Amino acid sequence: MITIPIDPILFSIGHFHLRWYSLIVTAAVILGVWLALKEAGRKGFNTEQLANSVLWIVIAGMVGARLFHVIDHWPDEFAANPIRALYIWEGGLAIWGGVLGGIAATAVLARINHWKLTRLLDAFVPGVVLAQAVGRIACIITGDAVGKPTNGPFGFAYVSPNAMVPQLGVYYTPTPVYEILMNLAIFAVLWSLRKKGLKDGILALIYLALYSFARFFIAFTSAYKIIALGMNQAQLISIVVFAISLPLLAITLLKKRQLSVKA
Repeated sequence: MITIPIDPILFSIGHFHLRWYSLIVTAAVILGVWLALKEAGRKGFNTEQLANSVLWIVIAGMVGARLFHVIDHWPDEFAANPIRALYIWEGGLAIWGGVLGGIAATAVLARINHWKLTRLLDAFVPGVVLAQAVGRIACIITGDAVGKPTNGPFGFAYVSPNAMVPQLGVYYTPTPVYEILMNLAIFAVLWSLRKKGLKDGILALIYLALYSFARFFIAFTSAYKIIALGMNQAQLISIVVFAISLPLLAITLLKKRQLSVKA
């Protein structure tokens, strides 16, 4: 059982607060973009042209992540003070919203610039999941994504009045730690497969299938609001994504195998 003594606010100047959350999420985005561009270059894309468009993908991902979080927490957190929906520096980004928003923006830009979408997504996903792992460190410090109260053997308690937990001094399930381990494991799989000559799109589908499958079970440890069928938003989206990505992955692999046999 671990007590987190870190103040989520790194320092303040008047009404300006620099938060660990903003700093870590920014670092995660920079790392993810750098790795994505590096992989895109290896796959033959013009990285200079991509770099000019990647900001829109990041913005779409952030907007999607915040929108999904606000929708999920509207009645209990934002209805009384809607302007807080804009305070993203305080924490509160739903990863599925970020992933889906980023994919949508990538699809639009790929169509405009005549990029091959499946190949581009394959280049992006290792950087995306690594950025997810780093970004969750911010949640550990802020306390905005902890799980249910726990009696052990592993839990986090917060003592800073700026921590975003329901109650100070109470031990909560460290859901962000499990997500960091999950993301790092998925990154290791993607990184090991990226040079295996897989058909375009397979790496992205592997990411979606693995992430949705693991996230569904990890979300049982979370304190997210139940939406329907006894499940929270993350679990419901995970089911939909898994139900789409796994069959597509199986069909793509089967087609590749049939082509190999014919050859």
